[in-house]
Amino acid sequence: MIQTIALGKLVPSKRNVRRRSDAAADAQLRADIEARGLLQNLIVTANKKPRGTYAVEAGGRRHSALKALADEGKLPTDFAVPCLVLDDLGSAVAEASLAENFQKLALNPADECLAFQHFIEQGSDVEGVARRFGVTVRFVEGRLRLASLAPVVFQALADGEITLDIAKAYASTPDRERQAHVFDQMSRGYGGAHPDSIRRMMTQATVSGADPRARLVGEDAYLAAGGRIDRDLFADDSTTRWLDIAILERLASEMMEAAAAAVAAETGYAWVRPTLDRYVDWQQTEGLQRVDLAPPSLSAAEQDQIATLEADAADKMALIEDENSSEDERAVAETALESIERAIETITERPPVLPEELRPTVGAFLVLGPDGAPRLHQTLYVEPVQEPEAVTEGDIGDEVPASPARSVGLSQRLTDELAIQRRDILAVHVAADPDFALDLAIFLMVDRKPGHGVERYGSSLSARAPQEPVIGFKTPEAPATLARIEAEQALDRSWTMLETASARFDAFRALGADERAAWLGHAVASTLEASVLGAGASGCDFHDHMGQLLGIDVAAWWRPTAANFFDKVTKPVMFDALAEIDGPALAARYGNAKKSDLAAACEKICAGDFIGEVGTKHLAHAWLPTAMRFTPSQAAEAAPESAPALDGTSMSDAAAGDGEDNAVDREAA
Repeated sequence: MIQTIALGKLVPSKRNVRRRSDAAADAQLRADIEARGLLQNLIVTANKKPRGTYAVEAGGRRHSALKALADEGKLPTDFAVPCLVLDDLGSAVAEASLAENFQKLALNPADECLAFQHFIEQGSDVEGVARRFGVTVRFVEGRLRLASLAPVVFQALADGEITLDIAKAYASTPDRERQAHVFDQMSRGYGGAHPDSIRRMMTQATVSGADPRARLVGEDAYLAAGGRIDRDLFADDSTTRWLDIAILERLASEMMEAAAAAVAAETGYAWVRPTLDRYVDWQQTEGLQRVDLAPPSLSAAEQDQIATLEADAADKMALIEDENSSEDERAVAETALESIERAIETITERPPVLPEELRPTVGAFLVLGPDGAPRLHQTLYVEPVQEPEAVTEGDIGDEVPASPARSVGLSQRLTDELAIQRRDILAVHVAADPDFALDLAIFLMVDRKPGHGVERYGSSLSARAPQEPVIGFKTPEAPATLARIEAEQALDRSWTMLETASARFDAFRALGADERAAWLGHAVASTLEASVLGAGASGCDFHDHMGQLLGIDVAAWWRPTAANFFDKVTKPVMFDALAEIDGPALAARYGNAKKSDLAAACEKICAGDFIGEVGTKHLAHAWLPTAMRFTPSQAAEAAPESAPALDGTSMSDAAAGDGEDNAVDREAA
């Protein structure tokens, strides 16, 4: 019989069949009960001890929600709870608990859409609906978006013919006619109902014959499968439009899957996942760990070959930029330069070295190149090892190993929630200890090297070297390059050869403060990208600002020579440099010189190796091409008057002054 029982007299039953729950769903239930009250009674039995109490056999989640609301002061502790009281018949009680939990049916997403839409039409707002049902505003907005799907698509969702993810793919554009058209195509069985395929079809009415998918499949196979083509008889094949994207997607997916299987067998990788995209996005790599591998080292012969090719390329570039060259000579030089660049790429752009013992544990993605050819993406990944979920003692009796490290009966959702909370606890303590945080930051940046690629660090922090704009370019004799090599060789590497990250971290922390600081400078410096002064893709105002703060005197580290600069520019650029050093007279002195002779003369002048006045020699020895200078950016020049300025001071003088001030400040600190 149904009777009301005070909340304080209800206790959880050990016989309730539900052992696991969902924190997000529990929060929604609490919000629902707070908004509308308890809509369904609990099933209870009378306890013998303590007398007057009742065990909740079914409705444990509702009971917990009521207790939580009472603890928050939103319900009285003597709240009257409607309960169905059963006689304690053992198996009958357990059966009732199982039946109530087992027979529950989750609300269909389409029903949720209509329900939310109903409350909005009644005058409620999105925030109010979200609060009333204990869900996020974004969740409600998403369901309302689905409620506006084309009727045929929405009905398929309601009937369970398509999944929620597929329905979301149809809703990627609000065009209901387009939704119905794509749904009709997919309903003919032309392609697998994959959300990515549907999303592409929703945004593309037709596909060009030059599309990578079309090039992969081929016209004959597409037409044989029933595809249609809209062809312009007076244009080339690249202007044709392929009308049935579903057929094209299916054929392309099948071919990529077959190619991925073949590549996996050939490479021995644990897995190869195909994608019809030309790149791998974050959604595809979510949950995977990237494997850092070292590029193959170049042999002495290969390095010599690259040096020869670069010298040849410099000659061809000089010919192209020489105003005395004919059009035919420039055309021949440009063709030769392209061949040289391809030859250099062939030597330098090789896949990284993968230790054989790691091969069966890694995976890769097979992408679709612009020419329609499948290509193996060079980045490798590993899937995090999932610890097997342990069983309770009641499952296998006395044979259960007493290992405290194994989790007992945790769902993946609960495991993830606990992981987040555990992370936050760890983060609080790391943030409260700046010295430890700095050690950790340095260690994470410098320890992520190829040999440790599959070891998990539990952090996204890293210091990856950027991609250089010129492949294979080396400056082995440059002062800055030599200084970097010297500093790197001076680093204390005694900790780097230990087996585990934990051991390396402890050994790293045992280093002196100066040794750890040196590693920090090395790690951060290794992340700097190549930049020049000025706007455009190669410009970086922040680099200019850092150069000013550090008081960098570029002329003390780099001088323009024929090999590194003047051979690679035109004669007018060299004349401008001479005019900037000592006016038009100096430039006019070399007006009839050949390009090679002019470049050699400019090198000597910038080295101060010429007859001239002391002031002129000083200017020549300090001259730099604009791209190599660190000058205030436009943002810095527009700063308030209180900001430090360098007006009236030469670049080298200001740099020297800043450097001295910075040194004094650091010494005082």
